Amino acid sequence: MEVVRTISGALPLEKRLSGTVRAENQVVIYSEIAAPVLRVVAEDGDYVRQGQPLVYLRDTEYREQLRQAEASLQAVIAQSRQSEAVLNELRGRLERTRELAAKQFLSEQELQAIEAQVNSAEASYQQAQASIEQARATVEEREEALRRTVIRAPISGHIGQRNVEVGMRVDTGTRLYTMGDLTNVRVSVAITDEMLGQITEGQTALISAPSLGERFVRAEVSRISPFLQAGSFSANAEIDVSNDEGLLRPGMFVTVDVHYGESQQATLIPVAALYEDPNSGALGVFTAPLLGEEIPVEMPETFDEENPPPISEPTLVTFQPINVLAQGREMAGVQGVGVGEWVVTIGQNLLSDRQDREVEARARPIPWERVVSLQRLQDQDLLREFMQRQQEAAANFGKTESADSAARDTTVGQTPSNP
Repeated sequence: MEVVRTISGALPLEKRLSGTVRAENQVVIYSEIAAPVLRVVAEDGDYVRQGQPLVYLRDTEYREQLRQAEASLQAVIAQSRQSEAVLNELRGRLERTRELAAKQFLSEQELQAIEAQVNSAEASYQQAQASIEQARATVEEREEALRRTVIRAPISGHIGQRNVEVGMRVDTGTRLYTMGDLTNVRVSVAITDEMLGQITEGQTALISAPSLGERFVRAEVSRISPFLQAGSFSANAEIDVSNDEGLLRPGMFVTVDVHYGESQQATLIPVAALYEDPNSGALGVFTAPLLGEEIPVEMPETFDEENPPPISEPTLVTFQPINVLAQGREMAGVQGVGVGEWVVTIGQNLLSDRQDREVEARARPIPWERVVSLQRLQDQDLLREFMQRQQEAAANFGKTESADSAARDTTVGQTPSNP
């Protein structure tokens, strides 16, 4: 069995949450028009600048529509100039008619007729001006449609999840790429209503994942939504993370430990030392009270796999019930065990097989760092096993769907036999 010595201290209080990673400003790119694809210039993993072309669509129809719109604009401009010329001519006649009418060389009826012609010409000219504005708007609309035949990057970032090929026809519902800035990522976690009184913005968050090994990423809780989701009664919290080393990838499933305070002073033991008696259900630890007193023991500062610490002579081991005051990711603060006592971290199952509450066993002392590293590996193994089960379930679901589909096709294709 392996044993470690208890210490005294305040236990960091933390909540373990599950989260998913998104790139900063992660966006899905769609086509804004319907057209066949002529050329694809961006591949998965490419880094592109904002405005850089990604996909070229066929633009023949849009160029023809623009040409027609420009021709219509020129036609209405010509009509407007003609209307303006007629209006200017009538205005001149109106001035001369007014002079002659003032000298009573023309009648009032003739003056009113010329004024009516001027008013009609002014209305025609205003209508021609409105036609010009409408034609120009159509040209701008056709120019914008032509520009949309070149799909450009809306932001600077990395390209992924390419879903476009030359020759395929895309429309406004076709997802082409997903892209985002991977130098900064955002981890989203769900916080229950019970946690809202403990977890706040600015608290330290440690992010870990199987792909990180024993490493973890330190960040802070950036923001918490004030609204709870209906049904789950949980709020979404986000953690902004600098990702210069590229350790976190969008879509990654991670574990987030949020530190929200410290417990009272207590005896600290590794979580691995906790053991629940299968017979009585009592929670406790196995201690070696004579180790270091009557039984000599060498306490190593570090653990060497090739040269591990020597095993002690057989020593008394007893089960000691305890009360857990607080429990963190790696340690637990307890009552019922004194500071400096030796507790068993590996081998409790072998000890529990004995009917006696006190047994003798050989012990190998190990440092705290060794226990912590083993606990982290165990957590990563559990997470890896969970992800593997999820992937297997998805694969089996796909096979079941394919088998059901094939069975339906076979049934439909069968011809009923004559009785």
